[in-house]
Amino acid sequence: MQNVRTLPVGEDDQGVRVTLDDLAREGARRMIAAALEVEVDEYVGSFVEEVDEDGRRLVVRNGRARERRVTVGSGTVPLRAPRVNDKRVDEESGERKRFSSRILPAYARRSPKVTEVLPILYLHGLSTGDFGPALRDLLGEDASGLSASSIQRLTEVWQAEHAAFRARELRFHRYAYLFVDGVNVAVRLGEDPRLCVLVVIGVREDGCKELLAVEDGYRESADSWSAVFRDLRDRGMSEPKLMTGDGALGAWAALRSVFPATGEQRCWVHKTANVLDALPKRLQPRAKTLLHEMAEAPSRADARKALERFRGEFDAKYPKAVAKLDNDWDALTAFFDFPAEHWRHLRTTNPIESSFATVKLRTRVTKGAGSKKAALAMAYKLLDAAQERWRRFNGHELVTDVLEDVKFKDGIKVTDDETKTTDEKVAA
Repeated sequence: MQNVRTLPVGEDDQGVRVTLDDLAREGARRMIAAALEVEVDEYVGSFVEEVDEDGRRLVVRNGRARERRVTVGSGTVPLRAPRVNDKRVDEESGERKRFSSRILPAYARRSPKVTEVLPILYLHGLSTGDFGPALRDLLGEDASGLSASSIQRLTEVWQAEHAAFRARELRFHRYAYLFVDGVNVAVRLGEDPRLCVLVVIGVREDGCKELLAVEDGYRESADSWSAVFRDLRDRGMSEPKLMTGDGALGAWAALRSVFPATGEQRCWVHKTANVLDALPKRLQPRAKTLLHEMAEAPSRADARKALERFRGEFDAKYPKAVAKLDNDWDALTAFFDFPAEHWRHLRTTNPIESSFATVKLRTRVTKGAGSKKAALAMAYKLLDAAQERWRRFNGHELVTDVLEDVKFKDGIKVTDDETKTTDEKVAA
C-alpha cells in the first residue's frame, strides 16, 4: 500500500489525499520543465546578436511542442518542451541549424536510467510480457513504451547495436592493457541452459577503459578465446602489453597463440578465493592478511617475503594452498614491471566483476533471457551502460610510456643509466 499524506488546501484547510509517488512525479515534472526553460533561454540568449537584414533576430522562442509523456525514475510525467525557431544556415552544408535539447532529446520517451535498467531485469529472468506490469507498479499505470511489444522491439534494437559493435574498427587507438573474464548467463534453452559470455575490456593510450568484445564462448575454452582474440586483431587492435584475467581461463593459451608478446597477470581476487578454499575457515582470516600483503607489497622482493611467511605458516599441513601461489607466482607479480600508479587497476578484473555484480552467479532462474542471441545482446547492453561509470586509470599519462616499451622496476621508471650494461658503463 502506498504511503499517503493529507495536505491542507485553501483557507478552509480542506484536506486532499496525495501519495508520495504523486509528489515525486510532480516535483520531477516541475524540475524538468524548469531545466528545459533555462536550457532554451541560454541557447536563445547566446545568439541574441545574430539578426537578419531587417534587424530581426535569427534565433527566437517559438511556443511549445505538443505534450508527450516521458518516463523517468520517479514515474511518467507530462511535458511540453519549449520550441526554438533557429533561422541560421550552416555555411558548409547550406542546411538550417536546429536546436537539440540535451535534457530531453527529440522523440525521447524514457530517461537513460530507465532504459539502463531494462537489460538488468531481462538478464535476471524477467520475460518481455512481465516488463509492463512490473514497471508500471514502480513508474505508474501510464508508464510509456513499456508494453510487451515495445520491449521486444527494444531487444531487437539492442541486438542490432551489438552486431554493429562487433564489426567496428579498432585501429584508431592503441591498447596497453586488457581485462578478460567469462560470465555465465541463464537462457531458456533445452539441454544447456547457460550462455558463457566472454568479455574483453581494453585500456587506451589516454587511460580510459573501453569495452572491446562481448562474445559467446563454450565454457571459456581456448578455441573460443582464440576466436575472440583473432577477431580483435583482424579488426585492427594492436598487441597489448599486459592482460589480466582469472587463472582458470582458457584465455591464456589463446593469448599465447594470437598475442605471444603480451604479459600475463592473474587476478588477485580470484586467486585469493582459490587459496582460501584450500584452508579451514578458522585459518582464513590470517591467510587473507598475508595474501593482501603479497598483493599490495611495495616491491616484488617484499611480495616474496610475504609468500615465504605464508609458506612457513601453512605449507606443512596445507601444501595445496601454497602450491596455488607457487604455480602462478610469476603471473601474480607481473604488475611490478608496470607503473605503480597502475597497480590497483592491474591486480584484478574488477571492471568486469563490478559491472556484472547484479547478474553474475545469479543465473538460477526459470525464465532466463530467452535465447543466446538475446542474452548476448543484453549482456552487451549492460556493459555498454556501465562504461560511463568506469574510472580512468590513475597515472593515465604513463600509459603512453608503457606503449613505448619504457621499462619499470617495482613501479618506478628505469633510467637510461640503469639500463646500461656494465661494459657500456666502463667504456663511458
